[in-house]
Amino acid sequence: MSAFPHSGAFQSFAPFFTIEAEAPGDVPAREALLDAAMGPGRTRKSSEAIRRGRLPAEGLSLVARDGLGRLVGTVRLWNIAAGSRGGDAVPALLLGPLAVDPALKGSGIGSSLMRRAIAEAAWRGHKAILLVGDPEYYERFGFSAAATGALAMPGPFEPRRLLALEFLPRHLHEAIGLVEAAGRLAPESAVDTELPAAA
Repeated sequence: MSAFPHSGAFQSFAPFFTIEAEAPGDVPAREALLDAAMGPGRTRKSSEAIRRGRLPAEGLSLVARDGLGRLVGTVRLWNIAAGSRGGDAVPALLLGPLAVDPALKGSGIGSSLMRRAIAEAAWRGHKAILLVGDPEYYERFGFSAAATGALAMPGPFEPRRLLALEFLPRHLHEAIGLVEAAGRLAPESAVDTELPAAA
Protein backbone atom coordinates (compact mmCIF):
# COMPACT_ATOMS: atom_id res chain seq x y z
CA MET A 1 0.00 0.00 0.00
CA SER A 2 1.29 3.44 -0.89
CA ALA A 3 1.80 6.16 1.70
CA PHE A 4 -0.06 8.44 -0.72
CA PRO A 5 -3.79 7.65 -0.99
CA HIS A 6 -3.95 9.01 -4.54
CA SER A 7 -0.54 7.85 -5.77
CA GLY A 8 -2.08 6.56 -9.01
CA ALA A 9 -2.56 10.15 -10.12
CA PHE A 10 1.20 10.55 -10.46
CA GLN A 11 1.21 8.07 -13.35
CA SER A 12 -0.67 10.52 -15.56
CA PHE A 13 1.95 13.24 -15.24
CA ALA A 14 4.30 13.92 -18.14
CA PRO A 15 7.73 12.34 -17.72
CA PHE A 16 10.61 14.48 -16.53
CA PHE A 17 12.97 15.46 -19.32
CA THR A 18 15.52 18.11 -20.16
CA ILE A 19 16.50 19.60 -23.51
CA GLU A 20 20.14 20.30 -24.27
CA ALA A 21 22.72 20.40 -27.03
CA GLU A 22 23.51 17.10 -28.70
CA ALA A 23 26.91 15.69 -27.70
CA PRO A 24 29.29 13.68 -29.92
CA GLY A 25 28.63 10.57 -27.83
CA ASP A 26 24.91 10.74 -28.58
CA VAL A 27 25.29 9.48 -32.16
CA PRO A 28 24.50 5.76 -31.58
CA ALA A 29 21.50 6.51 -29.34
CA ARG A 30 20.20 9.13 -31.78
CA GLU A 31 20.40 6.77 -34.74
CA ALA A 32 18.68 3.98 -32.78
CA LEU A 33 15.92 6.38 -31.76
CA LEU A 34 15.41 7.53 -35.36
CA ASP A 35 15.18 3.91 -36.53
CA ALA A 36 12.63 3.09 -33.83
CA ALA A 37 10.53 6.21 -34.41
CA MET A 38 10.68 6.47 -38.20
CA GLY A 39 11.49 3.01 -39.51
CA PRO A 40 14.02 1.83 -42.10
CA GLY A 41 12.57 4.00 -44.89
CA ARG A 42 13.68 7.22 -43.22
CA THR A 43 16.87 7.44 -45.27
CA ARG A 44 14.91 7.52 -48.54
CA LYS A 45 13.02 10.75 -47.83
CA SER A 46 13.61 13.84 -49.95
CA SER A 47 14.87 15.77 -46.91
CA GLU A 48 17.57 13.16 -46.45
CA ALA A 49 19.04 14.02 -49.85
CA ILE A 50 19.64 17.56 -48.57
CA ARG A 51 21.14 16.44 -45.25
CA ARG A 52 23.39 13.72 -46.65
CA GLY A 53 27.06 14.57 -46.40
CA ARG A 54 26.44 17.76 -44.42
CA LEU A 55 26.79 18.87 -40.81
CA PRO A 56 23.84 20.40 -38.95
CA ALA A 57 23.67 24.16 -38.55
CA GLU A 58 25.92 25.47 -35.81
CA GLY A 59 24.38 25.02 -32.37
CA LEU A 60 21.12 23.61 -33.71
CA SER A 61 21.32 19.92 -32.83
CA LEU A 62 19.18 19.30 -29.75
CA VAL A 63 18.24 16.25 -27.71
CA ALA A 64 15.79 15.47 -24.94
CA ARG A 65 16.95 13.31 -22.03
CA ASP A 66 14.87 11.57 -19.40
CA GLY A 67 15.60 11.60 -15.68
CA LEU A 68 18.21 8.86 -16.12
CA GLY A 69 20.03 10.75 -18.86
CA ARG A 70 18.77 8.53 -21.69
CA LEU A 71 18.19 10.15 -25.07
CA VAL A 72 14.42 10.18 -25.69
CA GLY A 73 14.08 12.88 -28.37
CA THR A 74 16.07 14.55 -31.12
CA VAL A 75 15.80 17.42 -33.57
CA ARG A 76 18.38 18.99 -35.89
CA LEU A 77 18.35 21.94 -38.27
CA TRP A 78 20.40 22.34 -41.44
CA ASN A 79 21.58 25.28 -43.52
CA ILE A 80 19.88 25.38 -46.92
CA ALA A 81 19.22 27.60 -49.91
CA ALA A 82 15.43 27.96 -50.15
CA GLY A 83 15.55 28.42 -53.91
CA SER A 84 16.73 31.75 -55.27
CA ARG A 85 15.52 35.28 -55.83
CA GLY A 86 17.01 37.47 -58.53
CA GLY A 87 19.77 34.95 -59.05
CA ASP A 88 20.82 34.91 -55.38
CA ALA A 89 20.31 31.96 -53.04
CA VAL A 90 17.78 32.57 -50.26
CA PRO A 91 19.32 31.36 -46.97
CA ALA A 92 17.15 29.41 -44.55
CA LEU A 93 17.13 26.34 -42.32
CA LEU A 94 15.62 22.90 -42.86
CA LEU A 95 14.25 21.26 -39.71
CA GLY A 96 14.36 17.53 -39.27
CA PRO A 97 14.18 14.89 -38.43
CA LEU A 98 12.16 15.44 -35.26
CA ALA A 99 11.71 12.19 -33.37
CA VAL A 100 10.64 11.02 -29.92
CA ASP A 101 10.88 7.61 -28.27
CA PRO A 102 7.68 5.84 -29.41
CA ALA A 103 6.96 4.82 -25.81
CA LEU A 104 6.74 8.53 -24.87
CA LYS A 105 4.57 9.70 -27.74
CA GLY A 106 2.15 12.40 -26.64
CA SER A 107 4.21 13.36 -23.60
CA GLY A 108 5.09 16.86 -24.85
CA ILE A 109 8.71 16.10 -25.68
CA GLY A 110 8.27 16.74 -29.41
CA SER A 111 6.53 20.08 -28.82
CA SER A 112 9.23 21.15 -26.39
CA LEU A 113 11.98 20.24 -28.84
CA MET A 114 10.21 22.23 -31.57
CA ARG A 115 9.81 25.34 -29.42
CA ARG A 116 13.42 25.21 -28.26
CA ALA A 117 14.69 24.70 -31.83
CA ILE A 118 12.62 27.64 -33.10
CA ALA A 119 13.82 29.88 -30.27
CA GLU A 120 17.47 28.91 -30.83
CA ALA A 121 17.21 29.52 -34.58
CA ALA A 122 15.66 32.95 -34.05
CA TRP A 123 18.25 33.87 -31.40
CA ARG A 124 21.06 32.92 -33.80
CA GLY A 125 19.70 35.30 -36.42
CA HIS A 126 18.25 32.89 -38.96
CA LYS A 127 15.44 34.31 -41.07
CA ALA A 128 13.27 31.28 -41.87
CA ILE A 129 12.82 27.57 -41.19
CA LEU A 130 11.42 25.05 -43.67
CA LEU A 131 10.29 21.51 -43.00
CA VAL A 132 8.35 18.70 -44.62
CA GLY A 133 5.55 17.53 -42.36
CA ASP A 134 1.86 17.42 -41.57
CA PRO A 135 0.35 20.93 -41.54
CA GLU A 136 -2.15 19.80 -38.92
CA TYR A 137 0.71 19.26 -36.44
CA TYR A 138 3.14 22.03 -37.34
CA GLU A 139 0.69 24.92 -37.74
CA ARG A 140 0.63 25.24 -33.94
CA PHE A 141 4.25 26.41 -34.16
CA GLY A 142 3.52 28.99 -36.87
CA PHE A 143 4.38 26.89 -39.94
CA SER A 144 2.33 27.02 -43.13
CA ALA A 145 2.64 26.45 -46.88
CA ALA A 146 1.78 30.08 -47.64
CA ALA A 147 5.34 31.04 -48.64
CA THR A 148 6.56 27.79 -50.22
CA GLY A 149 4.37 27.46 -53.31
CA ALA A 150 7.22 28.21 -55.73
CA LEU A 151 9.73 25.95 -53.96
CA ALA A 152 10.41 22.26 -54.54
CA MET A 153 12.22 19.49 -52.71
CA PRO A 154 14.60 17.10 -54.50
CA GLY A 155 12.66 13.97 -55.34
CA PRO A 156 8.99 13.24 -54.67
CA PHE A 157 7.19 15.43 -52.12
CA GLU A 158 3.70 16.71 -51.36
CA PRO A 159 3.56 20.51 -51.85
CA ARG A 160 1.02 20.89 -49.01
CA ARG A 161 3.59 19.39 -46.62
CA LEU A 162 6.43 21.78 -47.52
CA LEU A 163 6.00 24.34 -44.74
CA ALA A 164 7.84 27.44 -43.59
CA LEU A 165 8.08 29.74 -40.59
CA GLU A 166 9.51 33.18 -41.36
CA PHE A 167 11.20 35.19 -38.62
CA LEU A 168 11.81 38.02 -41.06
CA PRO A 169 8.49 38.88 -42.75
CA ARG A 170 8.46 38.07 -46.46
CA HIS A 171 11.95 36.58 -46.33
CA LEU A 172 10.79 33.88 -48.76
CA HIS A 173 8.84 36.31 -50.96
CA GLU A 174 9.53 35.52 -54.65
CA ALA A 175 11.91 32.70 -53.68
CA ILE A 176 11.64 30.08 -56.42
CA GLY A 177 13.27 26.80 -57.31
CA LEU A 178 14.83 23.81 -55.60
CA VAL A 179 15.63 23.60 -51.90
CA GLU A 180 19.32 22.71 -51.74
CA ALA A 181 21.99 22.03 -49.14
CA ALA A 182 24.13 25.00 -48.17
CA GLY A 183 25.75 23.92 -44.92
CA ARG A 184 29.14 22.66 -43.83
CA LEU A 185 30.38 19.46 -45.42
CA ALA A 186 30.78 16.53 -43.07
CA PRO A 187 34.15 14.79 -42.77
CA GLU A 188 34.25 11.69 -44.97
CA SER A 189 34.34 9.46 -41.89
CA ALA A 190 31.17 11.04 -40.53
CA VAL A 191 28.76 11.46 -43.48
CA ASP A 192 25.79 12.80 -41.52
CA THR A 193 26.22 10.68 -38.42
CA GLU A 194 28.95 12.36 -36.40
CA LEU A 195 28.65 15.71 -34.69
CA PRO A 196 31.82 17.76 -34.21
CA ALA A 197 32.58 18.68 -30.63
CA ALA A 198 32.33 22.39 -31.41
CA ALA A 199 28.73 22.19 -32.69
